[in-house]
Amino acid sequence: MPQTDFGLDELAGYRPAADLPRDFDSFWQHTLEEARARGGAVKAERVTSTYRLRTVEVDDVRFPGWNGEPVAAWLLRPRGAEGPLPVVVTYIGYTSGRGLPTEHLFWPAAGYAQLVVDSRGQGHDTPDRTQGDGTQWAEGFLTRGIDSPENHYYRRLMTDCVRAVDAVAELPGLDARRVVAAGGSQGGGLALAVAGLAGERVAAVLADVPFLCHYRRAAQTAGEGPYPELAKYLRWHSRLRVEQTFATLDYFDGVHFAQRATAPALFSVGLMDPICPPATVYAAFNHYAGEDRTMTVWPFGDHGGGYADNWPAQLAWLADRGLAP
Repeated sequence: MPQTDFGLDELAGYRPAADLPRDFDSFWQHTLEEARARGGAVKAERVTSTYRLRTVEVDDVRFPGWNGEPVAAWLLRPRGAEGPLPVVVTYIGYTSGRGLPTEHLFWPAAGYAQLVVDSRGQGHDTPDRTQGDGTQWAEGFLTRGIDSPENHYYRRLMTDCVRAVDAVAELPGLDARRVVAAGGSQGGGLALAVAGLAGERVAAVLADVPFLCHYRRAAQTAGEGPYPELAKYLRWHSRLRVEQTFATLDYFDGVHFAQRATAPALFSVGLMDPICPPATVYAAFNHYAGEDRTMTVWPFGDHGGGYADNWPAQLAWLADRGLAP
């Protein structure tokens, strides 16, 4: 895949205008207050023996998310570790869920606790029971409930993701002062949303090739992945709904969450990424409010970024900020 976006010098200075909805903050304050008011207990069941793991403990967790609905997660930690441990709250890529705990052994092997959050409707363990009224959508999740911010799918999913940080304080052995919001692609975009919405309760952010950023340019330039869902939808509804569509998406744009996030942040970008074009990643990075922000650039990376090379870079970066176990 050749480079089809700006050159690196242009990307480094790419900071597009960010037209924030006037009620952005009140919208999210009301959304989260309503979710928390629904209540619900955090529950964890030890299931290590099911997966025959000897060095990692596994709990099957349920915590209340959007509308108080239970969200599934895996809690993994090194067996025998003395807490409280820093915890990497991990959000998942588009159309995937938490999978099996055996897919998530890197962070506990490095000494961290990890809370792997299922994505409602995308994974198998957290259904999207609420889909809003009067929704208009094409295939996939990006246009589900696109008729209004109140109905949009990502209002529910991002609420779940913030509530996962809330749940950390109720799970034994975890250090709620050392929460790392992490993920790649959709997970990276969700980590940015959590950083903007959970504020000081997030100690660091790991946002790899983040999705859900700078939607208008993404819809115009992405050749693969979810963003073409937007282009397809607007191809059929362009005369009536272009501005309404992007007005809805403004409430869920990583650029706007980045403007409210202050935790140290490590981004990554693949300059040959056809799914999340580099300009969309830099748009969020260059608007990020925190002074401690770093971009790892993979010049020939596609949507996998640096693949396995990214993990040791993340470990070193966290250690430099006092977030090693």
